[in-house]
Amino acid sequence: MVINESFCREVNNLVLETGEFIRDESHHFSMSKVEKKGKNDLVSYVDKEAERKLVQGLLKLIPESGFITEEGTIQKTGEKYNWIIDPLDGTTNFIHGLPVYSISIALQEYDELVLGIVYEINRNELFYSWKGGGVFLNDHEIKVSPCNTLSNSLIATGFPYTDFDMVESYLNLLKVMMKDSQGIRRMGSAAVDMAYVACGRFEGYFEFNINSWDIAGGMFLVRQAGGRVTNFSGKSEVFNTRQMVATNGHIHDDLLNHILLHFAAKG
Repeated sequence: MVINESFCREVNNLVLETGEFIRDESHHFSMSKVEKKGKNDLVSYVDKEAERKLVQGLLKLIPESGFITEEGTIQKTGEKYNWIIDPLDGTTNFIHGLPVYSISIALQEYDELVLGIVYEINRNELFYSWKGGGVFLNDHEIKVSPCNTLSNSLIATGFPYTDFDMVESYLNLLKVMMKDSQGIRRMGSAAVDMAYVACGRFEGYFEFNINSWDIAGGMFLVRQAGGRVTNFSGKSEVFNTRQMVATNGHIHDDLLNHILLHFAAKG
């Protein structure tokens, strides 16, 4: 299997097709169709059906591949290739009719990410990259922001919504960041946050208690676009620690220092 531009475009087509399904469903979606996986952790038939569509299409491209998915519609581990999928990142936004949600896909070859795609459905913005290639937004190559000061940086984050043990620490960090940056944004889709870091709209993004399917596609994009992704200790392992800091690279250490005043690093 060769992971190249041609292969990436095949995956892109599948993502666009699945995004069209999600977009169509948004026009007549009802809150009565929502299920709860846990406190503030919502899912609908749209998430599950989108995941099935993605899995079926990706199995045609690499029949022997395995999957790590949010909704668990398939239980299969690949020896060499594994897809990491969030079929609808920003489900709460989708359910409430707030137009910020996305599809996130990454392909892992052994322990290395080799492809990443984030599709922001409402703006019809497709971010994609493959190992050895550039990073693109709708066929236009993108790079991270050149900004080199935190004071001039726009920062994204995600609020705690299931685990509230660290809320006070989080709020204290936000107080500091409001003063020391150009602003804080909470979009509601980690995949979109990271895609926006990759294209220079945000200089940085951080979150804790994050899952691999939320960030795998986006973290590949950020690194390919010249940015930096670490956990709170500054190391590259983020899946096991569930701590994420993604930046343009220039402000990374400064943002990390602010975070570590309030949170302990792992790993």
